[in-house]
Amino acid sequence: MLDFNDAAPQRTGDLIPDGTFCSLRALLQPGGENMEGGSEHDLGIFRFSLRSDAVYLAFEFTVLTGPHAGRKVWQTFTISGGKVGEDGVSKAWNISKATFRAMIDSALGLDPKDMSDAAKAKRNLRGFRDLDGIEFIAKIGIKRGEPAPDGGHYPDKNVIAHVVEPVEPQWAEIRAGRQVPPAPSSRANAASSSPAQPKPAWQQETPAAVPKTATAPQGPAWLRGDKK
Repeated sequence: MLDFNDAAPQRTGDLIPDGTFCSLRALLQPGGENMEGGSEHDLGIFRFSLRSDAVYLAFEFTVLTGPHAGRKVWQTFTISGGKVGEDGVSKAWNISKATFRAMIDSALGLDPKDMSDAAKAKRNLRGFRDLDGIEFIAKIGIKRGEPAPDGGHYPDKNVIAHVVEPVEPQWAEIRAGRQVPPAPSSRANAASSSPAQPKPAWQQETPAAVPKTATAPQGPAWLRGDKK
């Protein structure tokens, strides 16, 4: 006999309000593809866009704190491909790289200006897979839906609008278990580094530079209890 009387009410599908501050836990969703020049640690985690040369990673983020605890946010981050800057590196990758660094600083309580040897060592990962399980503080935004190829319209969705770092007042408040009032974005769309969607970057005429990852043999600091 199955008793469903104690089941929680189904969710309405409403989005998390724009500007909500909360802690998130990242879950990497492997795409089954490999990136040329990538680390053995990262085998099988990448995805190739169907509409561009972008290579990207997909994550599911779970809200850990506040009234929206348990809710999910899904977001992709370009690792290679797309437009390149004057340095020959993918512009979208530079955005993703900055976001990943902010996640690490947020997770470990590192001042983003701290370039001591100890701080730099904590930002060295064996590969992208080490981001799986990282817990950090963020502000949630809403990305407005865009027209779909079939003539329809993609729905609005939640995204990470901003990773909150220890130098920001909301970081300490959330870490202390207190709720912080939302700060809605003034922009219609929250920033996102999602790809337009591929053939892999190495099939380009002038491929974007593939990022190199440093080695941290003992694994990421957030899995070693190395938080401040």
